[in-house]
Amino acid sequence: MDIDLMIRVYPFFLEAAWVTILLSVLTALLGLTCGALGAASRLSRFALLRFAGAVYVSVFRGTPALIQLFILYFGGPQIGIQLNAFEAGVIGLGINAGAYMTETIRGAIISIDKGQREAARTLGLSQWQAMYRIILPQAARLMVRPLGVNLNMLIKATALVAAISVIELTYTAQRYIGSTYKPLEMFLLAGILYMIIIYATGRGVAWLDRKVQIT
Repeated sequence: MDIDLMIRVYPFFLEAAWVTILLSVLTALLGLTCGALGAASRLSRFALLRFAGAVYVSVFRGTPALIQLFILYFGGPQIGIQLNAFEAGVIGLGINAGAYMTETIRGAIISIDKGQREAARTLGLSQWQAMYRIILPQAARLMVRPLGVNLNMLIKATALVAAISVIELTYTAQRYIGSTYKPLEMFLLAGILYMIIIYATGRGVAWLDRKVQIT
């Protein structure tokens, strides 16, 4: 194994790791937004919104994320959607992640005993007030760990954007393999940096989970 080579290219991989982190953060924020809206649709009193939420979840969970990225990036210009590779990566992965987060959020909300809602309505709270003040604070305790799992999956899924030429960790490894012919060293270095990012994220999720459980 060429350790000297890994040390020489490490700074370039570190730059790519920051791109992976930025991509993960933006994608997670979009995923959470889509997940919250999706869950609200799935729990709506209106049949049309429930149907729209179900279609969203079925389509984006039922097709490969890579295909979704290709459709958005390569197919988008045919219908007037012009995005650079990074933008397409964020939007494509964010919408895909949102479909999984939809079910995570919805599952946490519906797991709260219905008696809580009935008690809130008895006290004169509106449906929105009951959700905001009573249901969501309890559901939040149940969401953190599953959403943490979704986030870890999302970080690993960012490797897919290498297929549309976003210069993140996987793309950087592939590029240096082409010039060094050292796939073991390049993918190992990328894998180590992915592990560090995921470990740090896991520690952050564990800290947040403890804080939520205490409050």
